[in-house]
Amino acid sequence: MIQLTILGCHSATPRVNAFPTSQYLEINNNHFLVDCGEGTQRQMRKYKVGFSKINHIFISHLHGDHFYGLVGLLSTYGILSREKEMHIFGPKGIKKATLQMLKISESHAKFNMIFHELSSKESELIYEDDRVTVRTIPLTHRVYTNGYLFVEKEKPRKLDMLNISGYPEIDKADYLNIKAGRDVTLPSGEVLPNSTITINPPKPLSYAFCSDTSYKPDIVPLIKNADLLYHEATFLHDRQDLAKKTKHATAIEAAQIAKDANVGQLVIGHYSGRYPDISLFKKEAETVFKQVSLAKPGAIFTVD
Repeated sequence: MIQLTILGCHSATPRVNAFPTSQYLEINNNHFLVDCGEGTQRQMRKYKVGFSKINHIFISHLHGDHFYGLVGLLSTYGILSREKEMHIFGPKGIKKATLQMLKISESHAKFNMIFHELSSKESELIYEDDRVTVRTIPLTHRVYTNGYLFVEKEKPRKLDMLNISGYPEIDKADYLNIKAGRDVTLPSGEVLPNSTITINPPKPLSYAFCSDTSYKPDIVPLIKNADLLYHEATFLHDRQDLAKKTKHATAIEAAQIAKDANVGQLVIGHYSGRYPDISLFKKEAETVFKQVSLAKPGAIFTVD
């Protein structure tokens, strides 16, 4: 199951009702924080995100509206007497910037901060456990930037108990091997193909986070068939010139990426403050791709 909670989704400077990028992602029982703009921990409290559940933070790039909330959050973890280590993934330089600020402010944290600094311009596997993998999605922005692709590990096959019940020779002790995909050899010598006594597990779900970037069609193979895609859409088509200049995307360009990648659902955000009506972003994107939703603080997107 994937559950994405939008904590912030606006561009540039925070405003009274506009918070910069930050997301809380639950995927296959893992809990990740994706980007950490100013005000993130306030939004975490507002939307009841469990601080203690987060052990991995992924920062797309070192522009302030995507990581200036990180030092404050880590400092708060110190105040809360956190002891469990925290893994922080982000561009080269994030370790120096973060630790220097914590040092200067004399913020004392007993927990270990493990930084995974990124510099490759090619997609790479940066995290893996028994439930989830995370790969980078290289993007094109004014500074080194990555998106992230979160993918569930394939679950064990399910036992087809109706068929298994026809073979009393099969012992319960064999069930784990069967779920792992192994065939069964009966005492008679007959081999039961695994496919006849199991059911295919659900398709692994995936979430692609594409932070600040110019229109970049070469990411399409990396995010092909993702169940949920967040793609920045800072501008409408009327300011495509400004999008190119600042290396951002338009709503139409985000929708084109979603269409070409055949994703299940597109969520757009990172709206420029020059647009008072964000419904225009959805309307424009839907001219290219129909399954479009607007990111809003507190919005929750679920895929199961």
